Amino acid sequence: MKKLLMGTAGLIVLGMATPASAADMAVKAPPPAPLPVIYNWSGFYIGANGGWGESHNCWDFITAAGAVVADGCRDRSGGVAGGQIGYRWQTGAWVIGLEAQGDWADLSNIRQSVIAPAFLTRVKTDGIGLFTGQIGYAWDAALLYFKGGAAVTSNHLDIISNVTGADVASASATRWGGTVGVGLEYGFAPNWSIGGEYDHLFMGNANNSFSVVNPIVAGAANRINQDVDMVTIRINYRFGGYAAPVAARY
Repeated sequence: MKKLLMGTAGLIVLGMATPASAADMAVKAPPPAPLPVIYNWSGFYIGANGGWGESHNCWDFITAAGAVVADGCRDRSGGVAGGQIGYRWQTGAWVIGLEAQGDWADLSNIRQSVIAPAFLTRVKTDGIGLFTGQIGYAWDAALLYFKGGAAVTSNHLDIISNVTGADVASASATRWGGTVGVGLEYGFAPNWSIGGEYDHLFMGNANNSFSVVNPIVAGAANRINQDVDMVTIRINYRFGGYAAPVAARY
């Protein structure tokens, strides 16, 4: 009986000591939290775009004496499609870049001449190029940017007989001007991004000579004033790593 009592007492003492020993053990520190993964916009990219454009043209005739004979303005909208290639550098949340863009266009307008109703005048823009710099601000995988630089358009000018439908005079012109734009892009997958962009092209005035004597104002050159608006959807593939674990930037 004495041995039983001593054994029971020993178990009680051991049970009381065990929690104290466990409490005295050092607690293992949890592993450090991983650094946040921030989308990386730096690198070369290439992509495609498509959308809508509108060309605003005012047609004047410049006589040999230098007089300006106005023949009205007209607008024409149509489709644009093409591609772009560029490079971006990211530092913190700021992103800067350079880009070249080329688009096929179908912006053609035709209208009866104001000063010679027997004829129609037509301006067709079939190509657009943009060479721009960019500056933007990124919120992880979202990028808002502004762009500006040089623009070039390929144009064909025609005077058409309103009676026969024949093209009686024509001219071609490659015109340089300026452009500004704004875009919003989102990285939806590793190395892939999609976005929308608006661009306005300031093409100014340009004088052109027809292939034959001007049938509307004899001996006159034509002067076309042009502005173009473009709204496009773009998709880009960026070469290089998707992202890297870095300290929070914002």
